[in-house]
Amino acid sequence: MAGIEIAEIGSFHVGGGLTKLEGMPPRDRVSTPGGPTYHVDQNGEIVAGQMYVQFHKLASPRARAPLLMWHGGGMTGACWESTPDGRAGWQTFFLRAGFNTYVCDAVERGRASWAPYPQIYPEAPYFRTAKDAWEDTFRFGPRGSWHPDPAQRRPYPGLRFPVDAFEAFLAQGVPRWACNDARTLAAYDALIRRLDPGVIVLAHSQGGAFALAAALNAPDRVHAVIVLDPSGAPDPATSDASRLCGVPHLFIWGDNWQDNDFWRRSRPASEHWRDALLAAGCDVTHIDLPQRGIAGNSHALMADNNSDDIARIVLDWLTARGLEG
Repeated sequence: MAGIEIAEIGSFHVGGGLTKLEGMPPRDRVSTPGGPTYHVDQNGEIVAGQMYVQFHKLASPRARAPLLMWHGGGMTGACWESTPDGRAGWQTFFLRAGFNTYVCDAVERGRASWAPYPQIYPEAPYFRTAKDAWEDTFRFGPRGSWHPDPAQRRPYPGLRFPVDAFEAFLAQGVPRWACNDARTLAAYDALIRRLDPGVIVLAHSQGGAFALAAALNAPDRVHAVIVLDPSGAPDPATSDASRLCGVPHLFIWGDNWQDNDFWRRSRPASEHWRDALLAAGCDVTHIDLPQRGIAGNSHALMADNNSDDIARIVLDWLTARGLEG
């Protein structure tokens, strides 16, 4: 396979700002084993609410706008870089297709860093368990199918996720907060404002909810929105879908959600927003993969064994709208 000619790789943080910690007790710290003890004053200013962004700029990009890649809840931008079983991820796929890529670690995820609680956030983060990931969030198997012993796990028949790499996938997980949505959306909005001549947003799960909202906040700067199994969306009762008539939207859904309580309750929000966009005359494509004869995809579409086929669907859709080159 031909190489990719990269002109620049770099990173930056966007969003957030100084905030002051007060009333914190002093602590003693030892930096290295056997080293001296330091007395630490924890009071003072820190930066909170920032997001980490890594970019790859091609020597000769063909796409009209860069591709922003936003992960889902309890994850980081690592989900776009490589699949858990070691294949090239969607970042590589779209670089080969001619897109500059911007892979994000959202607020409090990965290299975006943390902020303390309860000083900044009113509650502690929570961590996704293996059972939750397997049975609920990512739809690898039905209720009661998880087991710590890999030989006793029961994936869905025909599941396209590489179950032998489940532990590698679970290792990507990071803690998440339920109380920082406003800061996260503000950071995404700041990223969109920073980049010219506008952007294409590709987002997964919780990131899909942020992408759909961010497009509303900057319809003149977002050239297209692609959401994979979004877990939320703007409310048509309070948001004006007609503002997005110039922004094409692509919704893609995987398999095995009908018997999953979380996704049965989560999916209607994006469908209501899709219907509002259609009613407003927007360019909207909704792809239910099983209805296309593509069965077995999990919630982790970019990690499934047919991930390149799904990426090709996205690329073809972008090409049809003149956004590939």
